Amino acid sequence: MAEKKYQYIYGPVSSWRLGVSLGIDPISQKDKICTFDCPYCQLGKTEKFSAERKIFVPTKAILEEIKSVPPSGIDYITFSGSGEPTLAKNLGDLIRGIQKFRNEKIAVITNSSLIGRTDVQEDLMLADLILAKLDACSHDVFRAISQPMQGIRFNQLVKDIKEFRLKFKQRFALQIMFAPVNQKYTQEIAQLAREINPHEIQINTPLRPCGVRPLSEDEIRDIVNCFRKICGDRMMIANVYEASRKETLPLDSEDTIRRRGDQQ
Repeated sequence: MAEKKYQYIYGPVSSWRLGVSLGIDPISQKDKICTFDCPYCQLGKTEKFSAERKIFVPTKAILEEIKSVPPSGIDYITFSGSGEPTLAKNLGDLIRGIQKFRNEKIAVITNSSLIGRTDVQEDLMLADLILAKLDACSHDVFRAISQPMQGIRFNQLVKDIKEFRLKFKQRFALQIMFAPVNQKYTQEIAQLAREINPHEIQINTPLRPCGVRPLSEDEIRDIVNCFRKICGDRMMIANVYEASRKETLPLDSEDTIRRRGDQQ
């Protein structure tokens, strides 16, 4: 049977972070639109830097696609895709709309660049899980691994994450991508993570095809041990090499690979 084609949703995928996740791409543009140009991003270079929130896809169009997907076996409905999802001005409307007819938990994966904005915070408060990116410990390291657009300062970003963490009452996770460029700053990043105090820390390395060398299992294990030493037992620490995955079949294999790469 031929796969049904979707424009704005993808998966479900077996995610080491989220179990079986149905992805929503509220940006859904041909070229990536983001506030960062991370060299490890599986989507390639950022063609358009933007910090302006706008409606890229009508709310109704995305909700109609989600309604057509059977709920069986899905753990999370996750906002991610072809750019920074908090750029979608209708993110809150989408979450509220989904909650009216779906029972799955809702996650938002964000690079944290807009998390200090009041309107973004109002939208994120509706989710069950926020996965916020933090890959650095200083502005120089931040520039090297995230390559942000002009005007985004690392110290302000960390302050915004800390303030949001105090307000957000649901589950909050830090996602940290380690590569050769930030590996030697493990202790400093772990100390920042301790200060933020998330429920969970997710240690990742770029296993999907890109121009950045992934760290080995041994290197990631050393990083995890460092985090456990500094952060203690008060938060869960997971890593990409050790996490288990559920078997699942995507609705559209080609489109899922386009948005996520051929590894999870």
